Amino acid sequence: MLVSAKEMLEKAKAGHYAVGQFNINNLEWTKSILAVAQEMNSPVILGVSEGAGKYMTGYKTVVGMVNGMLEEMKITVPVALHLDHGSYEGCLKCIEAGFSSVMFDGSHYPIEENIAKTKELVAICNEKGLSLEAEVGSIGGEEDGVVGAGECADPNECKAIADLGVTMLAAGIGNIHGKYPENWKGLSFETLDAVQQQTGAMPLVLHGGTGIPEDMIKKAISLGVAKINVNTECQLSFAEATRKYIEAGKDLEGKGFDPRKLLAPGAEAIKETVREKITLFGSANRA
Repeated sequence: MLVSAKEMLEKAKAGHYAVGQFNINNLEWTKSILAVAQEMNSPVILGVSEGAGKYMTGYKTVVGMVNGMLEEMKITVPVALHLDHGSYEGCLKCIEAGFSSVMFDGSHYPIEENIAKTKELVAICNEKGLSLEAEVGSIGGEEDGVVGAGECADPNECKAIADLGVTMLAAGIGNIHGKYPENWKGLSFETLDAVQQQTGAMPLVLHGGTGIPEDMIKKAISLGVAKINVNTECQLSFAEATRKYIEAGKDLEGKGFDPRKLLAPGAEAIKETVREKITLFGSANRA
């Protein structure tokens, strides 16, 4: 059964660890992430971008697939199904489809509009028992066509959003989506510390978890980050393992590739990535 991310993240912040959000794009990714979360007794958040939702034919398909896996795989750890970087309209569609958590990314709006739209979604999510993530200060890089420069959030604006009653807050602290360039200046812990002081016990979210050095990850957790998003690293590990399998020329035998065998190395690579991140974030045996 899908659950809100609220309880798992409040426990994470109080316990000084983070829950991983691992984005899913197909059956294999979802199965791998759930299997490792159960194996390591860790709560987990399955992230779905609007682009991934469209790729998988729609949000109802995603909900059906995940709910089916929870039952068939006998998953007992807490699992939240979360819309990642959602539009206002996307949030409403995911709520209707049966997601247990949504993110409204209003960071590209003027702060007044971000507040107004977030406030409306707070009321809806509270009524339905869903968790809601908001964002202040854009995350660098590109995700589903939304490009951010990696600006640092204004702590006062973060407080204004937090005071609306959102479950968690993503604050831009110099982090980016995708691979980090060599000249990346690192996370602004000064900003993160200021945001935590303004938002108190609210769980904070770190996007762009791929490529951030381990010491920075641990410091971010010590400063209130309770949810860390990982997507690019899973993409890279999946693609590399699949490429090696194809180049090895296996499973030809004049019959072509069996898609189940073709995707198996990528699925195993994602498992290893998820194991590493759950260990780093400290969420193992926290379910």
